[in-house]
Amino acid sequence: MHFHFHRSYRGPLQAVIVDWAGTTVDYGCFSPTAPFVQVFASRGVTLTLAQARAPMGLMKRDHIRAIAQMPAVAEQWQAVNGQPCTEADIDALFDKFVPLQLAILREYAAPIPGVVETIARLRQHGLKIGSSTGYTRAMMEILAPEAARRGFAPDSWVCSTDVPQGRPAPWMIYHNAQNLNVFPMEALVKIGDTIPDIEEGLNAGAWTVGVARTGNELGLSESEVAELAPTELQQRLDKIKQRFLQAGAHYVIDSLADCWPVLEHINQRLKKGQKP
Repeated sequence: MHFHFHRSYRGPLQAVIVDWAGTTVDYGCFSPTAPFVQVFASRGVTLTLAQARAPMGLMKRDHIRAIAQMPAVAEQWQAVNGQPCTEADIDALFDKFVPLQLAILREYAAPIPGVVETIARLRQHGLKIGSSTGYTRAMMEILAPEAARRGFAPDSWVCSTDVPQGRPAPWMIYHNAQNLNVFPMEALVKIGDTIPDIEEGLNAGAWTVGVARTGNELGLSESEVAELAPTELQQRLDKIKQRFLQAGAHYVIDSLADCWPVLEHINQRLKKGQKP
């Protein structure tokens, strides 16, 4: 007779891995947007804000490449520069992007409302806090201390240049798991505001939660959100939620401050032996 034994983790969640811009700091994810627009403008290419935001969540060099590969942008580039955008061009754009991004990071380090209190609550319930980001280490060495000064300091942060490949690869989450000494992967939750965040969490085998209102997909400041008519805001959030769910998110919340009921629900599923 042949038997197949299946191990099932039935313990509680042990860690939450959060994104930075749009999830924990920088309401609306504005910090990277203007520098992307500026570096392409330096080569005669005009980006819309939607184009600049579309690949958000990727490592910043990969983000620049993804913008350059958009058909409308590639057509502009060809018309202005007389040839397609090359890897050498991507390198040059990234080199211009870095100082622009470094110069403004401190301006966007304020924690999103409810984040500091939520992180404190998660820790009170025994959860460790990790984080991953598309920012480079040089960028995080500016952003992380400033965010800590304002009240947000995860137990671990891993950036795209610390690992072989950024999102959607799972390596930043694995690195966080090592730093936090947390396993198995179903004992982790990844929370982020972009499709690459969701893909990163799924590829790591973690529970995955999308953030709709405070992040890049909506792309509005807190005051701009407050000015929207409730029906219009809800319609926009519903579309974002649908995109995240279609990308595979297990749950979608408005902001990190809304995560506790979701974490409780995941704990109930874990008790039944369910996996992400």
